[in-house]
Amino acid sequence: MSDRSKPATAGLRRQLGVFDAVTIGLGSMIGAGIFVALAPAARAAGAALLVGLAVAAVVAYCNATSSARLAALYPASGGTYVYGRQRLGPFWGYLAGWGFVVGKTASCAAMALTVGFYAWPAHAHAVAVAAVVALTAVNYLGVQKSAWLTRAIVAVVLAVLAAVVVAAFGSKHFEVSGMAPSTGSVAGILQAAGLLFFAFAGYARIATLGEEVRDPARTIPRAIPTALGITLVVYALVAVAALGVLGPHRLAQSAAPLAEIVHVAGAGWLTPVVRVGAVVAAVGSLLALILGVSRTTLAMARDRHLPGALAAVHPRFGVPHRAELAVGVVVAVLAAAVDIRGAIGFSSFAVLVYYAVANASAWTLTRTEGRPPRLIPVVGLLGCVVIAFALPLVSVVAGLAVLAVGALAYGIRRRLTSAQG
Repeated sequence: MSDRSKPATAGLRRQLGVFDAVTIGLGSMIGAGIFVALAPAARAAGAALLVGLAVAAVVAYCNATSSARLAALYPASGGTYVYGRQRLGPFWGYLAGWGFVVGKTASCAAMALTVGFYAWPAHAHAVAVAAVVALTAVNYLGVQKSAWLTRAIVAVVLAVLAAVVVAAFGSKHFEVSGMAPSTGSVAGILQAAGLLFFAFAGYARIATLGEEVRDPARTIPRAIPTALGITLVVYALVAVAALGVLGPHRLAQSAAPLAEIVHVAGAGWLTPVVRVGAVVAAVGSLLALILGVSRTTLAMARDRHLPGALAAVHPRFGVPHRAELAVGVVVAVLAAAVDIRGAIGFSSFAVLVYYAVANASAWTLTRTEGRPPRLIPVVGLLGCVVIAFALPLVSVVAGLAVLAVGALAYGIRRRLTSAQG
């Protein structure tokens, strides 16, 4: 084998410790939920969005626990694509990987558009494309550089969110009555949970980076629940602040709810700070999303479910550079054309399918393999299925159609491989 061909099968470098892994998880989750999902969740469930947040948190915890146990046992790039293949069979691993790649590609587009709409609304799509190009370049230079940038982003965003919460809780306009979940149907609450789950799903980035984490059996099980717990606390505080100051109706109608919170609370000087914070948060989320999608693309390319050329690892930077470039190009095209609300719904459905496979995989673990309590994968699996089908009908139909296309491609490939054999 020539030196030139070695990078295609070379392993990735184990550079990330617990702190870096937690930071990447926070960068994926915070930004997405706070600045994107609160308003549509309020439209679905009213003040009962807090109940939806609790439902999403329970399902996310089950998913996180199942994913952590599996990632410690299979510390390779690809996340549930690897777990499903190892525990349930090649098709289920493929379906999880396909759902993750297409769902999170849509998430990337949504985050890029969030950058555009907060930074320069009149040219949102152009700014979104520019953000994708810039962050793809950062990821190309190496995962450690991505972790450093994400660390700075998380610090800025948490500071901004803390300022919003303090301004809201100290305002004379804050009313506890706005948080009473007197409205909202069961269907609305479940739909809100699905929309808010879009934000929680960032802990998958830790699992998909399994091949780049030091001591994965120790690091991953600690990093995932830590990142999830911090994010839940932040989400709950900001959701309470939004409902207390704006009320469910005004929150549901707001295009930029956090900026409106500080305006109504009498801290209008914070408005530009919040807008900058929204841009920084979306950039952090987009950075980690591109990172995770490219790693699952790498894993699927290694198994020839995607073009083999995408499995190459850069000899200097130690990253799957072709996969990152391919993901960057696709996301840039989507960011130039798609609607942000449709991207969120479609992404949520596809990623819930991904986690359903993760929970089913965790169910098959034995005690010696670190099996979680049986109730956790059961609740996680049922929760993923129920929430997925509670999403808006257009998101469900689009998600099923794309999964069917992926399954058809898998069947055709298997038939061709059998014929050639």
